[in-house]
Amino acid sequence: MKEEFKQIARDLVEKMSVEEAASQLRYDSPAIERLGIKAYNWWNEGLHGLARAGTATVFPQAIALASMFDTKLLEEIADVIATETRAKYNESRKYDDRDIYKGITLWSPNINIFRDARWGRGQETFGEDPYLTSRLGVAFIKGIQGKGKYLKCSACAKHYAVHSGPEALRHGFDAKVSQKDIEETYVPAFRAAIEDADVSGVMGAYNRVNGEAACASKEFIEGRLLKRWKFDGYFVSDFLALKDIHENHKLTEDSVHSAALALNNGCDLNAGVTYRDLMKAYEQGLVSEERIRDAAVKVLTIRAALGMFSDDCEYDRIDLAMSDTDGSNELAYRAAVRSTVLLKNDGFLPVNREEIKSVAVIGPTACSQAVLEGNYNGVSSRYVTNLEGVRAGVKPGTRVYYSEGCHLFENRVQNLAAEDDRLSEAQAVAEASDMVIMYVGLDSTIEGEEGDTGNAFAAGDKTSLLLPEPQRRLFDRVAKTGKPIVLVVNTGSAMDLSHEEESCRAILQSWYPGQAGGRAIADIIFGQASPGGRLPVTFYRDGTQPPIEDYSMKGRTYRYHKSEPLYPFGFGLSYSRFEYSDMTVQPLQEGPALCRVSVKVKNVGAFAADDVVQVYIDKLPGEKLENGLNNDMKDLAELLLPDNQPVWSLAGFERVSLEPGAEETVTLEISGLSFETVLENGSRPVLAGQYRIYAGGHQPDKRSAVLAGNECLSCDLKVEKQ
Repeated sequence: MKEEFKQIARDLVEKMSVEEAASQLRYDSPAIERLGIKAYNWWNEGLHGLARAGTATVFPQAIALASMFDTKLLEEIADVIATETRAKYNESRKYDDRDIYKGITLWSPNINIFRDARWGRGQETFGEDPYLTSRLGVAFIKGIQGKGKYLKCSACAKHYAVHSGPEALRHGFDAKVSQKDIEETYVPAFRAAIEDADVSGVMGAYNRVNGEAACASKEFIEGRLLKRWKFDGYFVSDFLALKDIHENHKLTEDSVHSAALALNNGCDLNAGVTYRDLMKAYEQGLVSEERIRDAAVKVLTIRAALGMFSDDCEYDRIDLAMSDTDGSNELAYRAAVRSTVLLKNDGFLPVNREEIKSVAVIGPTACSQAVLEGNYNGVSSRYVTNLEGVRAGVKPGTRVYYSEGCHLFENRVQNLAAEDDRLSEAQAVAEASDMVIMYVGLDSTIEGEEGDTGNAFAAGDKTSLLLPEPQRRLFDRVAKTGKPIVLVVNTGSAMDLSHEEESCRAILQSWYPGQAGGRAIADIIFGQASPGGRLPVTFYRDGTQPPIEDYSMKGRTYRYHKSEPLYPFGFGLSYSRFEYSDMTVQPLQEGPALCRVSVKVKNVGAFAADDVVQVYIDKLPGEKLENGLNNDMKDLAELLLPDNQPVWSLAGFERVSLEPGAEETVTLEISGLSFETVLENGSRPVLAGQYRIYAGGHQPDKRSAVLAGNECLSCDLKVEKQ
């Protein structure tokens, strides 16, 4: 934070009593009228659009935004989110409305690692890979915070750290995790948010990590955030997480001691009620006046940086007319197209509208508004459902039949009807049509956060990777008609579609695609747009993942999973074909980049389309330890276990748009961080030796090569010294 904002905060806190300073450490901070400080509620959400505050542009869910593999477009989306947040804040202030969700401190993005496909909140993340999550998190934060004198809005990276389910246990769960997994997987995105994006806030998690409450962890807050990464913003607890410290984690005896533990270990702001007992902790000598004032300076510095105590903030001019615009709607549409992943296509797509006289639209997500939204969402004035998209997308005069087919997860639609009461209708609709578009999946009422969903039996998590049983029965009934099926999957997470894959002509993973989702999918199906999304998560076969309670990375994500996946991380088909050539790797002697990778990409197909150039790094067997480690690392066998290393890791990516016949040379600088080997003790040396670098439109694994029909290029690079 700029020194001038810190000085404004110091001057204000100096004039406060201790009690007044303590009052500002609550998320629902009261006014101090004599100092010109208005009441302020810190809690606002902007995960994929301004949330929970009324009308706003609803962009695709975060996991969908990740599948774009597009930092530029994501930053543009985040900038729109910040604009609409400012507009709501400015308008609300006119009416002295200072309620929750009306502020300009956004508790987004969620940069946890989506390590287990069953986790209901994984939809809020940017996927399973630390590098992808880091780059997308940085882009999102920059878009939210802006480039002006003041912060446009304040971004907050959450949930720090080592947090990804199970939802049902989160309030008392202790995530047991190795130093290697912490350093290699769970914290890189937070480090990047601080060092590369200067994020102004970090939110703690509900769980414990190796015994310490995440919102009161000396190791993670003081040791990593403040000392190692020089974090200069504010730290906030998750809502009611400090209450868990004494009620569920049993680390303290009561609320007073929990408040003291959290504040003393670096938690500046309490989302919840525990800091209402902060003055009791002070009176009992459990916290110092200095620490209370230090935390107050931190939170008021953020408010100063947002222009709350100034009259020259450029963002005060943003008004209602700049929210929910035609431009933001088109941006939501572009994002929905770019985030859609084509998982299978036997040549059936795109469909020629001129040749189709009738279309059957079948499935429980076909006419759903909720499936467009995901969780942590706003309310759009411009929803286009899947069914509406098809009706608008077909040639005039084409007959569109519709059947819900089944309930989302229950065994009947009408309570008094027999089981599977919509199957006969679905079959009839399919039989009457030239083709079938089936919309299946989940929505945030059964996949999401504990307490927010109707999925009481699993607290928002999935119990398996299969579609709900009524939907599987629906699919089989329709498949028996023999009509060509395009399967559109609306979920926020990976599913096992191995059964459905056998009987359909094409599969589109549409995620929770936002307000323009129905239009985007229809345009893709009928050839008005080309899909270009890539999977930010691995699609596993059900039953191949470790228990969700196990926080070891062994067997998880593309870097450590041993079984063949159904669809790999980074995979996605196109309507066009791309050829890669002329790969070069140039070592660099200075700066953070260790090498520069260049590769030529050519669109050799008939469609204008996007491809995502992906660069992965692997260390060649037998040469990993040449010149070894530092001499003071005595027992190498315990520090570097070859079977506990990633098979390879994403180190760079760039999305390119090419017309048929066009080509482009893509050049990526690869950070020295990507060459570091994380040892069992969490240290990160760059080992001298041979590295293999791959470039292509997907991972360098066999499954991706088979699905995509081509292999990655590769070059070797010798690193002489650490």
